[in-house]
Amino acid sequence: MSTIQPAKLEWAKEWLKDTKKFYIGGQWIKGITTSSSINPANGQEVGTFYDSTPKHVDQAVEAARKAFTGQEWGKMSRKERAKKLHAIAAVIREHQAELATLESLDNGKLYKEAFVDDMGEAADIFDYYAGWTDKFYGENNPVDGDFLSYTVRQPVGVCGQIVPFNFPLLMAAWKIAPALAMGNTVILKPSDKTSFSAIRFFELVDEANILPPGVINLVLGGAEVGSAISNHNGIDKITFTGSTNIGKQLVRDSANSNLKTVTLELGGKSPNIIFDDVPNLDFAIERSFYGLFTHKGEKCSAPTRLFVQRGIYDKVIDGIVKFASSYKLGDPFDPTSDQGPQCSEEHMERILGYIQSGIEEGARVVVGGERDVEGEKANGFYIKPTIFADVTNDMKIAREEIFGPVLCIIPFDTEEEVVQMANDTIYGLAAGLWTRNIARAQRVANQLEAGQVFINRYGCYDFASPFGGFKQSGWGKEYAIHSLESYTKTKAIWIYTAE
Repeated sequence: MSTIQPAKLEWAKEWLKDTKKFYIGGQWIKGITTSSSINPANGQEVGTFYDSTPKHVDQAVEAARKAFTGQEWGKMSRKERAKKLHAIAAVIREHQAELATLESLDNGKLYKEAFVDDMGEAADIFDYYAGWTDKFYGENNPVDGDFLSYTVRQPVGVCGQIVPFNFPLLMAAWKIAPALAMGNTVILKPSDKTSFSAIRFFELVDEANILPPGVINLVLGGAEVGSAISNHNGIDKITFTGSTNIGKQLVRDSANSNLKTVTLELGGKSPNIIFDDVPNLDFAIERSFYGLFTHKGEKCSAPTRLFVQRGIYDKVIDGIVKFASSYKLGDPFDPTSDQGPQCSEEHMERILGYIQSGIEEGARVVVGGERDVEGEKANGFYIKPTIFADVTNDMKIAREEIFGPVLCIIPFDTEEEVVQMANDTIYGLAAGLWTRNIARAQRVANQLEAGQVFINRYGCYDFASPFGGFKQSGWGKEYAIHSLESYTKTKAIWIYTAE
């Protein structure tokens, strides 16, 4: 684990004085209008940035296309490309405290989470994909006749990348690194609620003169800019992390424009099943709590539906409540805080609406269930860790993605019953199960409709293992060789070898 450096609050205060520009073709550009970001810990303005427009998206596409087809990037050797990715990783590590500070101010997540989990992994992923630049092979095709047939993998081209508010720079790194590793160029649009860590990242890469102009481009703004990216005929691929509804719209946009490649990492309502033969109940309770409530529950793969076999139901509830009751909400820069504020007031109100829905439908609030306005938190967007017991799988809180610190606990009796309930959802991002019975573990894991299944330890992530869901949780994968497949296109080449 990285040693956590002190937050750069005074530096950030000075840096944020100026309205931030966006970055196209190696140049920093002012827009006409500006937007502001609000610190969710106190409701005060963090800073301002210039809004991009669809015309700026046009300029970014032109710059990215020019870089993609140009000699400097398009003909760069794979080893040299790897050096570029390693250099980006080094820059992130050198400025890790700055980037984490901006993310905590902008998003409200704990500084220690932003520093260790987010910035540490963001640097590591560039190093990881640097190693892939010269290891992605084509194939020799076993065709009949006097032919040699083989495949080559070529970069897709210009990639539009739209990332969410919950892991602003980390999700950007998940997408930028594999795209660059395969020789593509990038147009990134961060969330308009959390743009500052991405802006600073682009500044650092620009100041270090790592990449040729136009290889990476940054546009800022809201839905209008995202729509301009998804509808643009000059963009070859779009990748998006966010809500399922917006993901569906991006698919429609692709179909209505140039049928660009689309990869989507969307919502989740992940089941987490504790059988009564769990090998270590205390550990299962602990991981079931922290798997959801870290990063204030703003995680798409969080285990939000906890299914507990009836014989241990009350004991699990008591254990979960004990963790939630001792969780300290507070200033994201206070090292003793366990949970920061939700990302925005709008998002907080949305979560509170779901909590009210659960109460009205008859679920039992055993802890939390309200906004925390104590002391300095009065002007922030804090929600107490909320545990609902006696939830049924048809309730709104069990059906829809809440994306906050809310857990639904549902009792079950049999294996067949719980598998049916776990799969009774439009989502299929992740799932977990706890049992000492290896036959049951394999049997249930095979039946769960989810892109990743965790057995006896919820939440396992590594660059070497693919991340992505089934059903309405998305298309395609992040991480590993599987993400590289979406940033390349396969070309078959035939040679007639007979005289």
